[in-house]
Amino acid sequence: MARKKKDDKPPTLKDDLVTLTKVNLNTFVVVTTLFGYLLSAKYFHGVWLYDGWLLFHALIGTACTAFGSAAFNQLMEIEEDARMKRTADRPLPARRMMPVNAFGIGWALSAFGIIHLALKVNPASAYLAAIALGVYVFLYTPLKRRSSTNTLLGGIPGAIPPMIGWAAVAQAGDAGGSWADGQSWYLFALLFLWQMPHFVAISWLVREQYEEAGYVMWTNGDISGKKAASIAAAFTVLLILLAPLGWWLGYADMSWLIGGSVVGIIMLWLCGKFSALGNRKAAQKLFLYTLLYLPLALGLLAIGWKQG
Repeated sequence: MARKKKDDKPPTLKDDLVTLTKVNLNTFVVVTTLFGYLLSAKYFHGVWLYDGWLLFHALIGTACTAFGSAAFNQLMEIEEDARMKRTADRPLPARRMMPVNAFGIGWALSAFGIIHLALKVNPASAYLAAIALGVYVFLYTPLKRRSSTNTLLGGIPGAIPPMIGWAAVAQAGDAGGSWADGQSWYLFALLFLWQMPHFVAISWLVREQYEEAGYVMWTNGDISGKKAASIAAAFTVLLILLAPLGWWLGYADMSWLIGGSVVGIIMLWLCGKFSALGNRKAAQKLFLYTLLYLPLALGLLAIGWKQG
């Protein structure tokens, strides 16, 4: 939701564009694309930066596609956003922006992003961005009103950006890699599994608003929080197991085996606290830790990542 300034002035056009394209949320997309690129560069070239311009184009194309998909998402959820306090002041439900204008912005950004990736990076990165866009807009968004499995589908576009970064290097020059390398899927799994406890914690905290808006979420009717905590714990266990799997496959060394396991176990402990207490404070602690977990895990994985 666009925030009003301290003097209570209404949001500016700039504020509305930032909200429409979810710039703050999509910073995550840029960071994980960068992460996939850097690990790919280390694996194939033994250096942290392979080609600065190639990285620039990969980030621009991926970011624009993500911004465009955010605009389409809000176009499809105007009525639902109007019912929720946390989203009612977005530019479309607040009627500060016409839907046709939002559509034009979404179309222009998405088209530019995918075409830019195809021309300046490689076709594989463009295909991956297009898949992320398609799943987010045409599968995840409408499914939110029909089935709680929407969260699983929603995790797919959020886990694709590091694969785009990987593909940018792997399929460039004489690297000899592919977007479908095992390491690329490993990064996908890390981001996908991380999103589950993260989203569950959020959806439980705002479950009443989601229910009023008509969304079908895992946390609907879960007053005690035990269902949400159990789901978060199950995916956290899988997240913990990724660390020894990465070490066993030879993708990373002992530092990731130990460090990745430890940061995951802390999250599992917070899931247990949430299950036992079932209150907002425990859910907020779990949510905040998921935000801390990601940079910790990515940093540890980068330290332990091996060159091919």
